[in-house]
Amino acid sequence: MKNKPKAILIFSSVLLCTIAVSLVQSKLNANNALKATQTEEGKPKTVKKTEEEWKKILTPEQFRILRKAGTERPNGDVYYEFKKQGAGTYYCAGCDTELFSSNEKFDSRCGWPSFYDPSKAKNVKTSVDYLLGYPRTEVLCAVCDGHLGHVFTGEGFDTPTDKRYCINGSILKFVPKEQSTEEESPDEDVVK
Repeated sequence: MKNKPKAILIFSSVLLCTIAVSLVQSKLNANNALKATQTEEGKPKTVKKTEEEWKKILTPEQFRILRKAGTERPNGDVYYEFKKQGAGTYYCAGCDTELFSSNEKFDSRCGWPSFYDPSKAKNVKTSVDYLLGYPRTEVLCAVCDGHLGHVFTGEGFDTPTDKRYCINGSILKFVPKEQSTEEESPDEDVVK
């Protein structure tokens, strides 16, 4: 009889431990599923192409900038065209993803299109580059990973963010407001 209560106690302890481990595992699985869902919903769909495929859809200048992290010359025709554009939306020339709008556009007099914020933050990502020997914050399209330009902070511009997204105009597709309200984005699969 002495051993029976001890056996029950051991069995109860093992049962409680099994239940506790099972509860912890289900909570971890639920958290991982939640994180996976949040990650999938929070990120735009990505576009991947070979170098040859990019060359077929981009101009040589767009390819040099978007795929090879190039920079267009400042104060070029594209910049003056940008300055004349009115209300509308700017899309990536590589994948038609919405990047910026005229609402965030401002004239920084730097010779390149400037915005103080993206219109769709999840469609733009940043990375640090050292191409000039010092760190700069590179701006990339989050969908096709194309080089857009750089972002600078603390320059004293009278904007809500005190940031200057200095973007190569050659890689932007401008859609005037009249068209963008009547039509859908150039690519309906892209996050808006």
